[in-house]
Amino acid sequence: MEKTSLLLLGLTLLFTFNGLSQTRNSKQAIVNEEIIFPAQKDHTHGSSIVMLPDGDLLAAWFQGSGERTADDVRIMGARLKKGSKIWTTPFLMADTKGIPDCNPVLFLNRNGKLFLFWVAVQANKWEDTILRFRTSKNYKGDEAPVWEWQDNILLKPDDSFVTEVEKRFKELPENEAGWAAYAPSYDTMVKEASKDLLKRSIGWMTRIHPITLANGRILLPLYSDGLNFSLVAISDDDGETWRPSLPIVGRGPIQPALAVKKNGDIVAFMRDSGDSPTRVQKSTSKDNGESWSAALKTEIPNEASVEICVLKDGKWAFVGNDSNDGRYRFSIYLSDDEGTSWKWKELIEYDATKKGSFSYPCLIQTKDGLLNISYSYSLGSHQESIKHVVIDPARITR
Repeated sequence: MEKTSLLLLGLTLLFTFNGLSQTRNSKQAIVNEEIIFPAQKDHTHGSSIVMLPDGDLLAAWFQGSGERTADDVRIMGARLKKGSKIWTTPFLMADTKGIPDCNPVLFLNRNGKLFLFWVAVQANKWEDTILRFRTSKNYKGDEAPVWEWQDNILLKPDDSFVTEVEKRFKELPENEAGWAAYAPSYDTMVKEASKDLLKRSIGWMTRIHPITLANGRILLPLYSDGLNFSLVAISDDDGETWRPSLPIVGRGPIQPALAVKKNGDIVAFMRDSGDSPTRVQKSTSKDNGESWSAALKTEIPNEASVEICVLKDGKWAFVGNDSNDGRYRFSIYLSDDEGTSWKWKELIEYDATKKGSFSYPCLIQTKDGLLNISYSYSLGSHQESIKHVVIDPARITR
């Protein structure tokens, strides 16, 4: 496997394939699988899933004639009622008229309040998005929740943001990518952009579900396509108010998925939007999400967004596209040592023609111990849906 520049510096990677068994492709761990609605020509992407207190599953995704440039894009949803194998007819969850709505994230706080986070894409540019949310405690039934509150989440990183960017870039390995002699380096451009108060205040986007720490703090993962790195929004009052962490700085670490170790450290696993070879990037916080180490490449191949979940038995589950040339492979990994090694791996999807696309997962463990995954699903020919797969982790480790 190709080594990263970090390995060339002789540092130890904490996220490796040590002890990884041969990939199995029998799908023997899958308990159930179905598409949430019949495949159709609209672009459907960026799903999220949550189990409600009554045992129903609620899913959300964005759908329309495109993404940021298509003003008809809205947030849709559907339910899988407890005991049913058929999802309800999709319904509207949110729609900012005349502006694309993307990247929905569903979340229940510890008081049972349901949150829907998403972004409204101002000026049809990812870097100009506005972070939005709505909440409900009236979410039973067959249709969309009854939304009782809606607002924007406005973040204003102070000058410590600039200082942190400078500091963390100094901790990164030398950039071996080629740059034009008469153009500023990538690092320099990002550092200069971070000094602009407007650029560091808007454009923060959702993708992965939040986590709740033992002290009740909520961490909402966010990323910026303008700055090409991440941060988390922090709430210490169950989602009433939010403030930004220091940034998760690196060369392209976006869409963070968070896992908490037994010692309290929080690990962020991120999509690689930087230089080649693309590998999942990793950063760690030792202060409940306030600050983060410089993001470094791991050895796991990366093509798109990833997800992670700490299971009830202490194992970690990880899902993503383990390829560098398309989204036609989609796999699940299990670790019994908090991501130091990944001993088990099983393919969930694989299209030998490379025309299929399976990506942008949401991963949760439900009360029965099973893993529920929703993800974008397409076999080509502009026929798209959201797929839901249920996996028994015990079958992976047999």
